[in-house]
Amino acid sequence: MTAPLIRIEGLHKDYLTGAGRVPALDGVDLEIRAGEFVTVMGPSGSGKSTFMNILGCLDSATRGRYLFEGEDVAHLDADRLAAIRNRALGFVFQGSNLLARMDAIDNVALPLVYAGVERRVRRRRAAELLERIGLGRYVHHRPTQLSGGQQQRVAIARALINRPRLVLADEPTGNLDTAVSAEIMRILADLNREQGITLVLVTHEPDIARYARRLVHFLDGRIAGDDSSAGPAAKTAS
Repeated sequence: MTAPLIRIEGLHKDYLTGAGRVPALDGVDLEIRAGEFVTVMGPSGSGKSTFMNILGCLDSATRGRYLFEGEDVAHLDADRLAAIRNRALGFVFQGSNLLARMDAIDNVALPLVYAGVERRVRRRRAAELLERIGLGRYVHHRPTQLSGGQQQRVAIARALINRPRLVLADEPTGNLDTAVSAEIMRILADLNREQGITLVLVTHEPDIARYARRLVHFLDGRIAGDDSSAGPAAKTAS
């Protein structure tokens, strides 16, 4: 069996406050294999957002190990971490975080600018992605000319533009109504199923969690449950 894409061993994260040390993660162990679709749930303050920030190389653990593709992230320098974030990871947030002055195609292509890809190539790849998610007619629309669901689809395309091995989605449907949320989740489930993109998603909504094939529940900085039988909606998303 191949090594997991993600291996977390004894992960702790502490924050120092005026009241002393506050543990956000308290000895987390977890493996995620390439191609999995995992939902992370838990109440506010359970540690799930801290966990996602560490997975995204946006924060570091106090102790324990995080191995991404076999590399111990704690031993990587700033340049290597930046390269992983830009080339191996894709991010989708609750807000689309699109740049208002740019149209859809340039918003999607933005990560390729930082990767040094020439303009013609990055615009072609961005246009292809927008077409794939049903926004081919909107490549030159700015965010203010798009609905909330369309903006979030642009954000998904931007997360995929560098062909990442892992996409991290933090409450990607939090600002959307039920029908649009289902549309966004069908897109993500299809990408996971058809292209094998590894997807880790944080949500508070049980209906959204059902699209994943595995549910990890956080409580008080620890994993309180890990259910690989979850995901009836994912099987019928198409």
